[in-house]
Amino acid sequence: MARVLVAGVAVLDFVYQVENLPTAAEKYRALDMEIVGGGCGANAAVAIQRLGGQAELIARLADDQVGGLIRDELADEGVDLSRLEVAEGGRSSASAVFVDSAGERQIMNYRGRGLAQRPAAVADADVAAVLADTRWTEAAEEAFKFGKAKGLPCVLDGEAPMDFHVAQEATHAVFSEQGIRAFTGEATSEAALLRAAKELPGWVAVTCGADGVIWEEDGAVRSSAGFAVEVVDTLGAGDVWHGAFALGLAEGMETAAAVRFASAAAALKCTAFGGRKATPTRDQVENFLKETV
Repeated sequence: MARVLVAGVAVLDFVYQVENLPTAAEKYRALDMEIVGGGCGANAAVAIQRLGGQAELIARLADDQVGGLIRDELADEGVDLSRLEVAEGGRSSASAVFVDSAGERQIMNYRGRGLAQRPAAVADADVAAVLADTRWTEAAEEAFKFGKAKGLPCVLDGEAPMDFHVAQEATHAVFSEQGIRAFTGEATSEAALLRAAKELPGWVAVTCGADGVIWEEDGAVRSSAGFAVEVVDTLGAGDVWHGAFALGLAEGMETAAAVRFASAAAALKCTAFGGRKATPTRDQVENFLKETV
């Protein structure tokens, strides 16, 4: 079982299924609703667990009711929470999420209050890869410092806002389209990718939703097509992608194989409502890949 050290945010999501995203100061009625854990790092950790790996999560919560719900769900998934930072008297992060009939989502997030500023130093993690999001810079720095010293793959989930120094420490920087445009200021994902690849020392890629993934190789843009599925809910798909990709690298997959594995996992997540509740298992992903060859 490959182990992955994940540093990032853990949130409680209140997810509402609606016909159309809210646009006015009016009352709306949801078609369905779920209360489920969320957050880039926590979603990736759950994906790693369901795909047959072991996730060790560095995240920060408070000792409040929301934090308790987040911890309990992660523990039920089998995530190693020994590096969790729990602050007394603070407020944990939570989001209200609206998912429309096309599966697109609108998120209002509260980042929390009185949470830990820095994580404990990482010195003894027995892992084969490191993954960090951009929501807790100090944790990402600590995780990548450890990973680089051990010669491990260090995967960045690139969302704005982003610390340039953290991006430079990643061996694999994988941005969303919004993230890489914000990072570079370029108008298109392809132009932004090529610019970022010149500024960053590692492998650079962009996840493009249903269009798949593009990455830079020898000064050119390469691509891996996405998978055609009936999209119900895209919430957490990018997080699942990053978790699956990091796990693939931890297991020794070649980069292109890890991209395809991650894209399959993210596509399957989109086929049911409920955020990360729809994160697939390893058997589901492998069967899906066999059927779509």
